[in-house]
Amino acid sequence: MKIIHHTNDFEEYENLDELSLADKQLIEEAKLAANDAYAPYSKFHVGAALLLENGTIVRGNNQENAAYPSGLCAERVALFSAGANYAGIKILAIAIHAYSENFKNHPQAVGPCGACRQVMAEYEHRYHGKLRLIMQGEKEKYIVSHNVNQLLPFMFNADNL
Repeated sequence: MKIIHHTNDFEEYENLDELSLADKQLIEEAKLAANDAYAPYSKFHVGAALLLENGTIVRGNNQENAAYPSGLCAERVALFSAGANYAGIKILAIAIHAYSENFKNHPQAVGPCGACRQVMAEYEHRYHGKLRLIMQGEKEKYIVSHNVNQLLPFMFNADNL
């Protein structure tokens, strides 16, 4: 038996002023998207904003449905929208912001679910580049990852087929 150690480094920022101008703008867009989320059941609002290589920002938010699991997460809404409307344009970064009507001042940055991580991995593979993730909860703390592999080690992609 061999033990494999897998470690990841993330950046943590205590306030918005520590982020680059582009990251700040992306977080603000994700917040706007979260405000428009359709979350009548969970009361958990998530917004995502993508920065494309051509400078375009694409927003998405979670869309719930009474017939679970027919809804869709904010990240996949944004990613699929970019894939449909900006085909062939590389995605450079995604910002995710979340808040809950049930729990105020959730301190942690909120990461994407497993399905969203897998979709992000597909876009990294498709465009042969890393996807920067900026994640924020309700308090002013930001976690930055420089690629999806940090969030999804041993990911599955087309190279495995």
